[in-house]
Amino acid sequence: MLSPTPPVQPQPASDALTACLIALAGTPDDSSWIESELIGMAELAGDLLTPGGGASVTAYRDHGYRTVAASSEVAREADRAQYAAEAGPCLDALDTGSPVTVPDIAADGGWPEYRAAAAALHIRASLSVPLFAGRGTCVAALNFYSGCHDTIAALTGAALHAYQPHRAGPPAQPDQDSPAYALFAGLTGAFAVRTVIQQAIAVTAVRARRTTDAAYLILRLRAAETGLSLPETAAAVIAEEQ
Repeated sequence: MLSPTPPVQPQPASDALTACLIALAGTPDDSSWIESELIGMAELAGDLLTPGGGASVTAYRDHGYRTVAASSEVAREADRAQYAAEAGPCLDALDTGSPVTVPDIAADGGWPEYRAAAAALHIRASLSVPLFAGRGTCVAALNFYSGCHDTIAALTGAALHAYQPHRAGPPAQPDQDSPAYALFAGLTGAFAVRTVIQQAIAVTAVRARRTTDAAYLILRLRAAETGLSLPETAAAVIAEEQ
Protein backbone atom coordinates (compact mmCIF):
# COMPACT_ATOMS: atom_id res chain seq x y z
CA MET A 1 0.00 0.00 0.00
CA LEU A 2 1.22 3.50 -0.82
CA SER A 3 2.04 5.88 2.00
CA PRO A 4 -1.14 7.82 2.73
CA THR A 5 -1.09 11.59 2.40
CA PRO A 6 -3.67 13.94 3.89
CA PRO A 7 -6.33 14.94 1.37
CA VAL A 8 -6.06 18.49 0.07
CA GLN A 9 -9.27 20.51 -0.15
CA PRO A 10 -9.65 21.27 -3.88
CA GLN A 11 -11.91 24.29 -3.46
CA PRO A 12 -13.26 26.49 -0.66
CA ALA A 13 -16.34 25.26 1.16
CA SER A 14 -17.97 27.18 3.97
CA ASP A 15 -19.83 24.20 5.41
CA ALA A 16 -17.93 21.35 7.08
CA LEU A 17 -20.11 18.62 5.55
CA THR A 18 -19.70 20.15 2.10
CA ALA A 19 -15.93 20.25 2.54
CA CYS A 20 -15.85 16.65 3.79
CA LEU A 21 -17.80 15.31 0.80
CA ILE A 22 -15.54 17.13 -1.64
CA ALA A 23 -12.38 16.01 0.12
CA LEU A 24 -13.51 12.36 0.09
CA ALA A 25 -13.94 12.49 -3.70
CA GLY A 26 -10.28 13.42 -4.03
CA THR A 27 -8.91 10.97 -1.50
CA PRO A 28 -7.21 7.83 -2.91
CA ASP A 29 -9.22 4.70 -2.18
CA ASP A 30 -6.28 3.04 -0.41
CA SER A 31 -5.72 5.97 1.96
CA SER A 32 -6.15 5.46 5.69
CA TRP A 33 -7.68 8.94 5.79
CA ILE A 34 -10.93 7.64 4.31
CA GLU A 35 -12.03 6.03 7.58
CA SER A 36 -11.61 9.25 9.56
CA GLU A 37 -13.41 11.23 6.83
CA LEU A 38 -16.38 8.86 6.96
CA ILE A 39 -16.53 9.04 10.76
CA GLY A 40 -16.59 12.83 10.68
CA MET A 41 -19.17 12.80 7.92
CA ALA A 42 -21.68 10.79 9.98
CA GLU A 43 -21.56 13.33 12.81
CA LEU A 44 -21.83 16.29 10.45
CA ALA A 45 -24.75 14.72 8.58
CA GLY A 46 -26.52 14.05 11.87
CA ASP A 47 -26.61 17.79 12.50
CA LEU A 48 -28.98 18.17 9.53
CA LEU A 49 -31.64 16.05 11.21
CA THR A 50 -34.21 16.74 13.87
CA PRO A 51 -33.76 15.11 17.31
CA GLY A 52 -34.83 11.48 17.40
CA GLY A 53 -33.28 10.61 14.06
CA GLY A 54 -29.69 10.20 13.04
CA ALA A 55 -27.15 9.64 10.32
CA SER A 56 -24.72 6.81 9.68
CA VAL A 57 -22.17 5.59 7.17
CA THR A 58 -22.33 2.02 5.86
CA ALA A 59 -19.39 0.34 4.13
CA TYR A 60 -18.38 -3.16 3.10
CA ARG A 61 -15.62 -4.39 5.41
CA ASP A 62 -14.18 -7.86 6.06
CA HIS A 63 -16.72 -9.69 3.88
CA GLY A 64 -19.73 -7.97 5.42
CA TYR A 65 -21.55 -4.69 5.84
CA ARG A 66 -20.55 -2.52 8.78
CA THR A 67 -21.54 0.82 10.25
CA VAL A 68 -18.35 2.86 10.15
CA ALA A 69 -19.88 5.60 12.26
CA ALA A 70 -23.27 6.82 13.45
CA SER A 71 -24.51 10.05 14.99
CA SER A 72 -27.09 8.23 17.14
CA GLU A 73 -28.04 4.80 18.38
CA VAL A 74 -31.26 5.06 16.37
CA ALA A 75 -29.24 5.23 13.15
CA ARG A 76 -27.02 2.37 14.26
CA GLU A 77 -30.04 0.15 15.04
CA ALA A 78 -31.65 0.98 11.69
CA ASP A 79 -28.45 -0.13 9.98
CA ARG A 80 -28.28 -3.36 11.99
CA ALA A 81 -31.80 -4.33 10.95
CA GLN A 82 -30.77 -4.10 7.29
CA TYR A 83 -27.57 -6.08 7.80
CA ALA A 84 -29.47 -8.83 9.59
CA ALA A 85 -32.03 -9.05 6.79
CA GLU A 86 -29.39 -8.54 4.10
CA ALA A 87 -31.78 -6.05 2.53
CA GLY A 88 -32.58 -2.38 2.88
CA PRO A 89 -32.07 1.06 1.35
CA CYS A 90 -28.49 1.48 2.55
CA LEU A 91 -27.46 -1.84 0.97
CA ASP A 92 -29.28 -0.95 -2.26
CA ALA A 93 -27.47 2.39 -2.40
CA LEU A 94 -24.13 0.60 -2.10
CA ASP A 95 -25.07 -1.99 -4.71
CA THR A 96 -26.54 0.38 -7.30
CA GLY A 97 -24.44 3.50 -6.75
CA SER A 98 -27.62 5.59 -6.77
CA PRO A 99 -29.50 7.37 -3.96
CA VAL A 100 -32.31 5.34 -2.41
CA THR A 101 -35.11 7.28 -0.77
CA VAL A 102 -37.96 6.06 1.40
CA PRO A 103 -40.22 9.12 1.80
CA ASP A 104 -42.82 7.27 3.85
CA ILE A 105 -41.68 4.02 5.47
CA ALA A 106 -45.21 3.12 6.59
CA ALA A 107 -46.47 3.28 3.00
CA ASP A 108 -43.50 1.61 1.33
CA GLY A 109 -43.99 -2.06 0.49
CA GLY A 110 -40.34 -3.12 0.37
CA TRP A 111 -37.87 -4.39 2.97
CA PRO A 112 -40.36 -5.68 5.60
CA GLU A 113 -37.68 -6.30 8.26
CA TYR A 114 -36.30 -2.80 7.88
CA ARG A 115 -39.76 -1.25 7.92
CA ALA A 116 -40.65 -3.08 11.13
CA ALA A 117 -37.41 -1.97 12.81
CA ALA A 118 -37.88 1.61 11.59
CA ALA A 119 -41.40 1.74 13.00
CA ALA A 120 -40.13 0.54 16.37
CA LEU A 121 -37.46 3.25 16.28
CA HIS A 122 -40.04 5.92 15.29
CA ILE A 123 -38.33 6.48 11.94
CA ARG A 124 -40.80 7.71 9.33
CA ALA A 125 -38.52 8.34 6.35
CA SER A 126 -34.97 7.69 5.24
CA LEU A 127 -32.41 8.43 2.54
CA SER A 128 -29.23 6.59 1.60
CA VAL A 129 -26.67 8.33 -0.61
CA PRO A 130 -23.67 6.56 -2.23
CA LEU A 131 -20.26 8.08 -1.53
CA PHE A 132 -17.19 7.74 -3.72
CA ALA A 133 -13.48 8.33 -3.27
CA GLY A 134 -10.67 9.02 -5.73
CA ARG A 135 -11.14 5.96 -7.95
CA GLY A 136 -14.71 7.12 -8.61
CA THR A 137 -16.49 3.97 -7.44
CA CYS A 138 -18.82 3.68 -4.45
CA VAL A 139 -16.99 3.19 -1.15
CA ALA A 140 -19.81 3.79 1.34
CA ALA A 141 -23.38 4.97 1.81
CA LEU A 142 -24.40 7.98 3.87
CA ASN A 143 -27.72 7.23 5.57
CA PHE A 144 -30.26 9.69 6.96
CA TYR A 145 -33.06 8.53 9.28
CA SER A 146 -35.76 10.88 10.53
CA GLY A 147 -39.13 11.02 12.21
CA CYS A 148 -39.96 14.01 10.00
CA HIS A 149 -41.02 13.47 6.39
CA ASP A 150 -40.22 17.05 5.40
CA THR A 151 -36.60 16.77 6.53
CA ILE A 152 -35.97 13.70 4.38
CA ALA A 153 -37.87 15.28 1.47
CA ALA A 154 -35.52 18.28 1.50
CA LEU A 155 -32.41 16.08 1.69
CA THR A 156 -33.76 13.81 -1.05
CA GLY A 157 -34.29 16.81 -3.32
CA ALA A 158 -30.70 17.89 -2.69
CA ALA A 159 -29.28 14.44 -3.43
CA LEU A 160 -31.34 13.87 -6.58
CA HIS A 161 -30.55 17.32 -7.93
CA ALA A 162 -26.83 16.55 -7.54
CA TYR A 163 -26.99 13.00 -8.87
CA GLN A 164 -29.52 13.55 -11.65
CA PRO A 165 -29.30 17.23 -12.69
CA HIS A 166 -30.44 16.56 -16.26
CA ARG A 167 -33.31 14.19 -15.64
CA ALA A 168 -36.86 15.27 -16.52
CA GLY A 169 -38.33 17.45 -13.83
CA PRO A 170 -35.45 17.44 -11.33
CA PRO A 171 -36.20 18.63 -7.80
CA ALA A 172 -35.48 22.30 -7.28
CA GLN A 173 -31.99 23.16 -6.12
CA PRO A 174 -32.19 23.75 -2.35
CA ASP A 175 -31.96 27.32 -1.13
CA GLN A 176 -28.57 28.28 0.26
CA ASP A 177 -30.17 28.96 3.64
CA SER A 178 -31.54 25.41 3.80
CA PRO A 179 -29.68 22.78 5.85
CA ALA A 180 -30.00 20.49 2.82
CA TYR A 181 -27.83 22.86 0.78
CA ALA A 182 -24.69 21.52 2.48
CA LEU A 183 -25.46 18.06 1.08
CA PHE A 184 -26.20 19.43 -2.39
CA ALA A 185 -23.07 21.59 -2.50
CA GLY A 186 -20.91 18.74 -1.22
CA LEU A 187 -22.19 16.20 -3.73
CA THR A 188 -21.99 18.68 -6.60
CA GLY A 189 -18.42 19.55 -5.67
CA ALA A 190 -17.56 15.87 -5.33
CA PHE A 191 -18.84 15.16 -8.84
CA ALA A 192 -16.70 18.02 -10.18
CA VAL A 193 -13.62 16.46 -8.55
CA ARG A 194 -14.51 13.01 -9.89
CA THR A 195 -14.88 14.40 -13.43
CA VAL A 196 -11.35 15.84 -13.35
CA ILE A 197 -9.85 12.61 -12.01
CA GLN A 198 -11.70 10.45 -14.53
CA GLN A 199 -10.53 12.68 -17.37
CA ALA A 200 -6.95 12.33 -16.16
CA ILE A 201 -7.33 8.55 -15.92
CA ALA A 202 -8.56 8.44 -19.53
CA VAL A 203 -5.65 10.60 -20.71
CA THR A 204 -3.15 8.46 -18.80
CA ALA A 205 -4.65 5.24 -20.15
CA VAL A 206 -4.23 6.44 -23.75
CA ARG A 207 -0.78 7.88 -23.14
CA ALA A 208 0.56 4.76 -21.40
CA ARG A 209 -1.51 2.30 -23.43
CA ARG A 210 -2.80 0.74 -20.23
CA THR A 211 -6.17 -0.18 -18.74
CA THR A 212 -8.07 2.38 -16.71
CA ASP A 213 -7.25 0.49 -13.52
CA ALA A 214 -3.54 0.65 -14.33
CA ALA A 215 -3.90 4.31 -15.32
CA TYR A 216 -5.43 5.11 -11.94
CA LEU A 217 -2.47 3.47 -10.20
CA ILE A 218 -0.05 5.49 -12.35
CA LEU A 219 -1.91 8.67 -11.38
CA ARG A 220 -1.88 7.64 -7.73
CA LEU A 221 1.87 6.94 -7.86
CA ARG A 222 2.55 10.30 -9.44
CA ALA A 223 0.56 12.03 -6.70
CA ALA A 224 2.55 10.19 -4.01
CA GLU A 225 5.88 10.99 -5.65
CA THR A 226 5.16 14.69 -6.13
CA GLY A 227 3.40 15.24 -2.82
CA LEU A 228 0.37 16.67 -4.60
CA SER A 229 -3.21 15.65 -3.96
CA LEU A 230 -4.95 13.35 -6.41
CA PRO A 231 -7.14 16.18 -7.80
CA GLU A 232 -4.10 18.43 -8.21
CA THR A 233 -2.23 15.67 -10.00
CA ALA A 234 -5.22 15.01 -12.25
CA ALA A 235 -5.47 18.69 -13.13
CA ALA A 236 -1.76 18.73 -14.00
CA VAL A 237 -2.15 15.71 -16.30
CA ILE A 238 -5.03 17.37 -18.14
CA ALA A 239 -3.10 20.65 -18.45
CA GLU A 240 -0.21 18.78 -20.10
CA GLU A 241 -2.54 17.71 -22.91
CA GLN A 242 -3.67 21.24 -23.67
